[in-house]
Amino acid sequence: MKDRLFILSQYLLPHHLLSRLIGCAAECRAGWFKNRLIGWFAKQYQVNMSEAQVEDLTAFAHFNDFFTRALKDGARPLDSSPGAVLSPADGAISQLGKIEQGRIFQAKGHSFSVIELLGGDTERAAAFMGGDFATVYLSPKDYHRVHMPLAGTLKEMVYVPGRLFSVNQTTAENVPELFARNERVVCLFDTERGPMAVVLVGAMIVASIETVWAGLVTPPKRELKTFKYDDAARAPISLEKGAELGRFKLGSTAIVLFGPEQVQWAEELTANSAVQMGQRLASPLT
Repeated sequence: MKDRLFILSQYLLPHHLLSRLIGCAAECRAGWFKNRLIGWFAKQYQVNMSEAQVEDLTAFAHFNDFFTRALKDGARPLDSSPGAVLSPADGAISQLGKIEQGRIFQAKGHSFSVIELLGGDTERAAAFMGGDFATVYLSPKDYHRVHMPLAGTLKEMVYVPGRLFSVNQTTAENVPELFARNERVVCLFDTERGPMAVVLVGAMIVASIETVWAGLVTPPKRELKTFKYDDAARAPISLEKGAELGRFKLGSTAIVLFGPEQVQWAEELTANSAVQMGQRLASPLT
């Protein structure tokens, strides 16, 4: 009953209004407010501040500054195995596996369309049909910057409007097409393993999604928007393996896609496996 009420409430709540209100609170610089909020959050979710560049909870300008905190050098060593595909973020594997019949497994009884996930363009999705996917869920306590699984050159970014359902396991098991319904930013790269997509999925009370090349991704209208990155449009952007790609202001999910016969997920990883940014997520198929 508790789970049913939780899911029902998400259908009824004004997602974007609630997220804007939370976003305003998260940017508040009043010391009495932001210090209490940060202190409560760090204690409630047992945030490990010993690995943060700034350990003093009162030193952050506002809650979002704390939430998107940088880590100390060496806190996330990058796996050095030849061709290793790295986890883009700290968190837990929600699901990983093959893209079958154009659909990605979400949870028992649920899957979603790769075409819809990538913004409804069949040509954009064609490169990933029969390929592989990994979904990484970032919990509130996690480091919330997203990094490159492989070195790549950005070709296209797509803002896809949508709802802002929670993306935790309970919601994934009960809301059909969850990750193809939520607001998201699709980042498409050329890599040594062919096309790679990294999809940053928004969620309930996520104030914003940012990328290192575009900053805050907030088109003036909540409508599908495509940004090309090539010589004819914008200067190409190349990022090294492990480089920061973007960040979430409050928790969410990152989904990584590859084309067919390109990668093999690490055998030890299954649903609910804990991962850290920089560890080996997959190896290349030779």
